[in-house]
Amino acid sequence: MSRFSRTLSRTLLASATAALVGAASLQAMAETRVTYKSASAGTAYYQMGVELSEAIRQGTDGDVVLTLEESQGSVQNVMEVMARQGNYVFTTPPALVQSALDGDGPFADRQSPRFQDIRGLFPIPAITMHFVVADDAGVVSLDDLAGKEVLIGRGTFGAREAERYLTMFDLMERIEVANASVGSGPDALKNGQIDAFVTASSFPTPNVIETAASMPVSLVSLSDEQIEQSGAARQTIPAGTYAGIDEDVATTSLPVIAYTTAAMSDDTAYELTKTFWEKRTDMAEESPWWGGITHDMVGNIAGTLHPGAIRYYDEAGIEIPDHLR
Repeated sequence: MSRFSRTLSRTLLASATAALVGAASLQAMAETRVTYKSASAGTAYYQMGVELSEAIRQGTDGDVVLTLEESQGSVQNVMEVMARQGNYVFTTPPALVQSALDGDGPFADRQSPRFQDIRGLFPIPAITMHFVVADDAGVVSLDDLAGKEVLIGRGTFGAREAERYLTMFDLMERIEVANASVGSGPDALKNGQIDAFVTASSFPTPNVIETAASMPVSLVSLSDEQIEQSGAARQTIPAGTYAGIDEDVATTSLPVIAYTTAAMSDDTAYELTKTFWEKRTDMAEESPWWGGITHDMVGNIAGTLHPGAIRYYDEAGIEIPDHLR
């Protein structure tokens, strides 16, 4: 090979290498990375994070990448706003965000001006109250629990809400509270050791699906007056969600919201919000819990929406309350 040919080959190789490096750099620059912090591995909410991550990747052709991080709970998710930089998305009930904004509750001793930078994006499946009864009626009232042994558990949101409702509606003295962990509820019901159990999760929740598939069960449907008196958000579990439940079930839930901070760019917040709503139906086909999300749940957000999210909602004609702007 001549000296000219060798020089030309080296030049072409260097040019090709530079082009590849440049292309890789452009791709890296175009890719927006977002940290998503929700719950601990193995939980329903961590699985939702996996599904949302894939939906965002597909919906943006890989331009936005969600990286999941395990969490020890919603309070930690909010606390990390104090130290996080860049694109941080976290999930939490809106009441905790309100507490952070007000500097009370778990945030009374750890206040930070950065909490004022929290901004809402979109709702995710709510924590929904289920009162599951060994009965073939399909739908029963709260008063039908009288005289029954009910497992409500302890130390969880569901246990606290169940005890609050049973006390509020004068049922605590008319039932027998089973002394066992709520995780044993389905097996205890199937074995006839209890008459009912309470669980709180996004719906359809696996332990209720499993129980309803193996024995006749009913769900408690609360009256409009009971829901209003509870002060909790109304939630409807549609007919057919569980085997043998052929009517809508009125219950309550704890809303859960995906939040970010003002550090996120408007364009990134817009893309996340837009892609979430556009992929929601596809996600629901794979995991039904996404099907329970409706546009009116945006109204559950505490604080204000991110301007990028507002841009999407206005563009899509989705009505949002004035106080969220």
